[in-house]
Amino acid sequence: MKKFLMWLSAVFCVVCGSGTALAETSTEPGRKVPHHLSWLDWVVIGVYGLVMLLIGLYYSRRNKTAEDYLLGGRQMKPTAVGISLFASLLSALSYLGNPGEMIKYGPILFSSIAAFPFVILVVGKFLIPSFMRLPVASGYEILELRLGLNVRMLGAALFLSLRLLWMAVIIYATTDKVLIPLTGLNPGFKPLLCMVIGIVTIIYTSAGGLRAVVITDVVQTFILLIGAILTLAVVTRDMGGVSAWWPTHWYDTWAEPKFWFDSTKRTFAGCFLATFVWYVCTCGSDQMAIQRYLATRDVKSARSVLVVSMTTTALVSIFLGALGLALLAYFRAHPEMIPDEGAIGPSADKLFPQFIAIGLPTGISGLVVAALFASAMSALASGLNSTSTVIVVDFLNRFRSAKSTQTMQVRLNRRVSVLVGALVVGLSLLVGGVQGNLVELSFRVVNLLVAPLFLLFFMAVFVPWATSFGTIIGAAVGIAVAVGIAFFHFLHLDFLWIMPGSLLAGAAIGMIASLIPRPKKPQHREIIVATK
Repeated sequence: MKKFLMWLSAVFCVVCGSGTALAETSTEPGRKVPHHLSWLDWVVIGVYGLVMLLIGLYYSRRNKTAEDYLLGGRQMKPTAVGISLFASLLSALSYLGNPGEMIKYGPILFSSIAAFPFVILVVGKFLIPSFMRLPVASGYEILELRLGLNVRMLGAALFLSLRLLWMAVIIYATTDKVLIPLTGLNPGFKPLLCMVIGIVTIIYTSAGGLRAVVITDVVQTFILLIGAILTLAVVTRDMGGVSAWWPTHWYDTWAEPKFWFDSTKRTFAGCFLATFVWYVCTCGSDQMAIQRYLATRDVKSARSVLVVSMTTTALVSIFLGALGLALLAYFRAHPEMIPDEGAIGPSADKLFPQFIAIGLPTGISGLVVAALFASAMSALASGLNSTSTVIVVDFLNRFRSAKSTQTMQVRLNRRVSVLVGALVVGLSLLVGGVQGNLVELSFRVVNLLVAPLFLLFFMAVFVPWATSFGTIIGAAVGIAVAVGIAFFHFLHLDFLWIMPGSLLAGAAIGMIASLIPRPKKPQHREIIVATK
């Protein structure tokens, strides 16, 4: 293994025309100022951006109908769509945040991978069949069929709020944690860099539709994996092998390795529950996931999408965790390279970008930065495509009486994508004030509405006596509990309890409130849940 990693690193150094060893660049006495990206790095990044734009242009000519644009004609390959779903849910937050989480708190959070088989069982057996048996483009159409228009509008609004904030955080993290430090630009250029990321993604997403999003996701997944592998290979070479960075004891700064629940700390059981709830809620109610199920031909294919996505997520999570261990060992050996002369813990999220600047040869730095761009743009593209679908299907088309041609529908979706992208760029400048590392920021801002959104589907599919009134009351309680835990430390609960606490409270109140007698209204068509 050691020889392979050293060989891989050496090959890429030669290809990129840089024979400079990491030890020669990182052990200079007192060196604390990293180099910035060279012209070759910028060429690599520019080529990556150009390829994304060309893919969008190519698929723009193949979208003849709204179904082509939104769902890829419902004939897309499960493997590609599964990788696309993985790339969409990973994002730059996980790509940067997972190594930082490992550095600061240790492996506890990564034990949550044990929840993945249970997620596949619940979502694949009980939820995917309910989505696939109805000819819909938006998952929130299902809510109207069972619980009425008000619940559908609430679901669409919650999704839009959730994903707009999510995309804004992604742009902010990529700009603030990566581009500003690596380019050496004044932080005042942050709005300009946010605009560049947004504009490139808007162009290929609005032009190519879901087909372009899926294909670029596959390309971007390959790039981000190569970037992480190269970083790990270079660290391993510099440290003298895997054994040099593999921990032999539990660091004092890591979270205490407890199995059972602790409402104030990270534990195995708490991480397992938080992960299980997040994935079930996301894969069972988020338009980004539902849209990918609907892009395949049948239930079996949709389940394959889920399995491919979860398997890829598990492998990449393990790899990013290993990268966090390697970076921790490197910066413990080179404390003078820690950003701003700080401690390792508070700088955990900055260490991966810092190593890109100080440790990688010319050209490879550009490839890894392109990988960070890839993880950001992949998630942003999926978000733009899904949010524009919800806006057009659940709001514009739902309340517009005039008929429109397929060409007009495609043009409308493209215009909405552009407007959503502009809004996200604006929001990205406002999310930096939330406290915590990237994982905590993700839970407190991005995942705040995940459980209340899924609650609507839970009531529609699993609660026979659910009513529109009870469901809305339950969602309101779920949102209140999520906000209370995230920002006001309700019951002194840790941020990992935001989604479980919100879902449990909302479901309990929603089911009780649905029993309250209400004036009778015309019945909505029931959904028969397929379980085979």
